[in-house]
Amino acid sequence: MTDKPNVIAVALLSGGLDSTLAAKVILDQGARVIGVNFAGAYCPRPRAGKSNAERAAEQLGIELVTLPIDADFIAMVKRPMHGRGKNMNPCIDCHTLMIRKAWAFGQTRGAGFIITGEVLGQRPMSQNRNALNMVARESGVGDRLLRPMSAKLLDVTAPEQEGLVDRERLLDVEGRQRTRQMALAEKHGIKDYPTPAGGCLLTEKIFSKRLAEAFDHGEDSLEIVELLSLGRHFRLPSGARLVVGRDEAENDELLRRKPADALVIDASDLPGPVALILPPSRPGALVADSDRAPAASICVRYSDKRKENLARAVVAGESVDVEPATEEESARLLIG
Repeated sequence: MTDKPNVIAVALLSGGLDSTLAAKVILDQGARVIGVNFAGAYCPRPRAGKSNAERAAEQLGIELVTLPIDADFIAMVKRPMHGRGKNMNPCIDCHTLMIRKAWAFGQTRGAGFIITGEVLGQRPMSQNRNALNMVARESGVGDRLLRPMSAKLLDVTAPEQEGLVDRERLLDVEGRQRTRQMALAEKHGIKDYPTPAGGCLLTEKIFSKRLAEAFDHGEDSLEIVELLSLGRHFRLPSGARLVVGRDEAENDELLRRKPADALVIDASDLPGPVALILPPSRPGALVADSDRAPAASICVRYSDKRKENLARAVVAGESVDVEPATEEESARLLIG
């Protein structure tokens, strides 16, 4: 195949080594590649600096488009068709949805096919042959989905049949070892790539515990899910949620993400944390007056006044003097 700059591919680009190499393989065949990354909710953007996907796109010299983790993803996590991994991660369902949405975007840009960095056998449950075929089928993309890293081990796809890519210049990587990928990275001068770990919080134990507990209490909004990665979380007896910041950066982030119906507790004069009280997930529910004192008590427990008999916090603009909660009291209400 000769270079065809009019050939456009959309690529799922996490910024990991496999997705970066997959995009590079297709770029080297002369196609134009547009990277697509998903961010928000349980795939948080970095608070400072560039994301892995942004760094990968810069190294590759390609455009990167970021699509949101939206309500469709939350609904999918609540009720995955194909089960979950060790924690709350429904990898097959999630990948299917990402590919479907990335392909829908790609078609608006004239893409002829979509590529991913999946490697046959790298993840036993979600990257075996049956799972890969299932994702292609259920995403609606079918044989327009090309996995350049393992393409020679998989069925021929439409872009190969149509001459958009040369199958002989695709790869046959298989298994969990990364030796070949690392050698390819060195060959192509790709140096800035992360170690193999996810940016997906659904694979993390504490976040997964918080998310499962939130679903159990009817909390499934994007606002709530995006708060779950911040601070310490407590469930008050009324059903209200309390989120207590752990440092100045989290205090600032909690204030930035404050839902409209949440109350702010400010113990910063102590100095100490900022906290949010969120009402129970019931129609028309508000934060009860009876929640203010116990929430403030937990909040000041994490301030410099934790050993005082009384400490002052400001709840929704009003000062309140409370006894700092004991370790046992806060532990009893702690979600994770």
